[in-house]
Amino acid sequence: MAPRTENLWWLGAILWPFVAGAVAINVFLLGLIFASAGGQAIAPIPALIWALPLSVPATWAAARWVRRLIREAEGRTN
Repeated sequence: MAPRTENLWWLGAILWPFVAGAVAINVFLLGLIFASAGGQAIAPIPALIWALPLSVPATWAAARWVRRLIREAEGRTN
């Protein structure tokens, strides 16, 4: 039986809250950059709402990255 860390769904479920928070912070800061350039700022609540769909591909990428790091640490090649 494969270790639980091989399952991207499991890793994604563990990582999603952290990735979603990081994406929300980045969206909010992007809004601040737009505001400094003369545009309209993105408020924190809309940043959180935008982070929900944007965090899905970011979580997938983070789970793949963590799985690769775990494999490397365990000395597995595949």
